[in-house]
Amino acid sequence: MTDAWRHRLRSAGATALQSGAVAALYYAGGELGLLQQLVRGQVSPLWPPTGIALAGLLLLGPRIWPGIALGAFLVNLSPGPSLTVVLAITAGNTLGSLSSYALLRLVGFRTRMNRLRDALALVFLGAFAGMLISATVGIGTLHLAGALPMGGFWPSWWVWWTGDAMGVLLVTPVLLVLSSARRPKDVAASRWAEALLLVAATIAVGVLEASPAPLLFLVFPLLTWAAFRFQLAGAAPCALAASIFAIYAATHRTGPFAGQTLLTSMVSLQAFNGAAALTALLLSAVVTERNQTLERVERACGRLAEMVARTAPDTDGLPTVARERGHEYDDEGEGDGDGGRR
Repeated sequence: MTDAWRHRLRSAGATALQSGAVAALYYAGGELGLLQQLVRGQVSPLWPPTGIALAGLLLLGPRIWPGIALGAFLVNLSPGPSLTVVLAITAGNTLGSLSSYALLRLVGFRTRMNRLRDALALVFLGAFAGMLISATVGIGTLHLAGALPMGGFWPSWWVWWTGDAMGVLLVTPVLLVLSSARRPKDVAASRWAEALLLVAATIAVGVLEASPAPLLFLVFPLLTWAAFRFQLAGAAPCALAASIFAIYAATHRTGPFAGQTLLTSMVSLQAFNGAAALTALLLSAVVTERNQTLERVERACGRLAEMVARTAPDTDGLPTVARERGHEYDDEGEGDGDGGRR
């Protein structure tokens, strides 16, 4: 067997393992999403598999699309009314993720998300635009199959689309952060204490979200704190946690969602999720860009200080460059004798 064949076999084996891992994560995320279903058995206000699929494509490349298709098929197999419907929904979910990936690659998206343009691209291209395909194909298929009532198309479509978009906005950033996470070194104890305080505050605010008082707005100061102090690594998990608590309150009709109709709860919940995700992504990107600009300015100032130090006065009171030119002048004067000086 030649080296080329061995390389191809290793590459195919690695791709198969990666696709299998994506399929397993997709299926697990789908099962979690179906626990919070609002419409029928296949529409959730937060669909984690879309975030998992897009993160897999961004990190591993489009070759793992069979894993996305397999995961989508397994998730929709049990609640699907027929095999044809399941296959159509699977195709829509796969094409939606691939479309989001293609749009992000077209604009030069960076997985580090350290630029404002990356956050804007994920919001408007990866989430809002790409997920139009999965929502339209999924709800259209269920409608044609008679699984949805005649008047429930647009409300169901809205929940499907926003659920897929929220999966991208809330889950994809967390996975991208985890993929680039490294063990911190030389971190001050005060920094660890602040991180633990942020975790405790996130849990406390999440509990308040389900309280009878309408306290959903408390999450935004928390997201601002996380974005300014920890950037995306802190803001993305906080936004995801806040969204999970809000979804729990909405599906159980508790807290600010008590007594509301399905449509009112759906609109309020998705408006909150979208606002939280946008605040976390955009604010953390702006802060990261600001920090990078400050670092570049500091490096430029350091180089400028080195240049100034080279021309700084030495012990005889003359700048280094001026002293060297003076020596050259003295050498020339000595060679000309007394007439060389005036």
